[in-house]
Amino acid sequence: MTDEKMKFEDITRRIIGCAMKVHSTLGNGFQEVVYQRALALEMSYDGLSFEREKEMEIFYRGESIGTRRADFFVEGCIMVELKALTELQDVHLAQAMNYLEANNMEVGLLINFGATSLQFKRVHNKKYSEEMNN
Repeated sequence: MTDEKMKFEDITRRIIGCAMKVHSTLGNGFQEVVYQRALALEMSYDGLSFEREKEMEIFYRGESIGTRRADFFVEGCIMVELKALTELQDVHLAQAMNYLEANNMEVGLLINFGATSLQFKRVHNKKYSEEMNN
């Protein structure tokens, strides 16, 4: 595993662990907002710092063209998108990637509570530029 991949591994592992606790307690079948509230509680219990429903600007060619809300922005570096669908599809992964790229964020998580087993994907922005964040 490269240093780049390991960079946020501890934080993403903790977030996924919190999501697993929520899913094992609630199961599937609730609306996304229920899982969002439960995950906020679980991450608080775990000592993770986060912002919920964080408004983030979307950029196109260096120009702000609007905003969107990320479900969670954890430890100041990980964007977390939640879903409550029976199955994740490629379009959801593409959406998460687009949000990372538009906000020049390096790592994100896509978590789906709607399936019988928790689904999650780590998303890494290959176009990330550290210079753009300085």
